[in-house]
Amino acid sequence: MKLKLIYTGKTGKSFLTEGEKEYFNRLKHYIKLEVVELPDIKNANKLSEKEIKFKEADQLLKKIESSDQLILLDDKGKHYSSMEFARFFQNKMNSGTKTLCFLIGGPYGFDERIYALPHSKLSLSKMTFSHQMIRMIFLEQVYRAFSIIKGEPYHHE
Repeated sequence: MKLKLIYTGKTGKSFLTEGEKEYFNRLKHYIKLEVVELPDIKNANKLSEKEIKFKEADQLLKKIESSDQLILLDDKGKHYSSMEFARFFQNKMNSGTKTLCFLIGGPYGFDERIYALPHSKLSLSKMTFSHQMIRMIFLEQVYRAFSIIKGEPYHHE
């Protein structure tokens, strides 16, 4: 199975970039991971929220393959404990899923065209995090899930 993470915009804080790199490197030992960073929308300060989401969706749609199983990181998504998240990945691997594609929207979320695609939703918390911060948190949780699957001591319960 392959994991694909697609998101819009660069991470502006070095501590977040370093965290993303750390977990990306750790994950390489468990699974093939592709990270697709889409450029920020140009002149976004002159656009409405709806226009920004529309332009972000244009970029996202070009990177999604028809065979990808989409999971939107969304505040209205399903919540998992770390153990449940590990079982989620194990079930996807056991069922023969080829590519799980996780999408992180911009600061305003997703355009309706993204919501119209067949997808699942995942929420990492009931709290709100910046779209930049959620990238590192997500990668850490994926790493935690795979360390649980492998029976390694990273996760304590």
